[in-house]
Amino acid sequence: MKKSLKNNLDRLLDWVLHFVSYAIILIFVATFFDSFQIDDTHLYTYGILATLIIFLLNKTVKPLIFRLTLPLIGITSGLFYPFINVVILKITEWILGSHFEIHGIWTVFFIAILISLMNIIIDNIIIIPVMRRVKKNG
Repeated sequence: MKKSLKNNLDRLLDWVLHFVSYAIILIFVATFFDSFQIDDTHLYTYGILATLIIFLLNKTVKPLIFRLTLPLIGITSGLFYPFINVVILKITEWILGSHFEIHGIWTVFFIAILISLMNIIIDNIIIIPVMRRVKKNG
């Protein structure tokens, strides 16, 4: 029972941190770039929905895309990795239609790089050390 509670708390921490970070990135980019738009009439609804879709795609589709493109990622020394986030963002844009629009490859690539950096920061600075500490103390 105690171990499953820790696992659930770890998942919740992971979910909350990634969810908040994606929301911050989307709000930042939507605020400063005209080439990225979230529906203004229901900004928070579509912003949260886009964040949720990105999170779910990152947890489900991204590992599959990563495995399929692993040789390309290796050949490019990891420089291809942000393109996986470009695919995730384009799928999100396709799902939400006119409520979530990214115009131009540079904007979508910039958002993808920000998401990649945020994932690295959250995983390496927060999630992994917390998991080690929990395993060490538990």
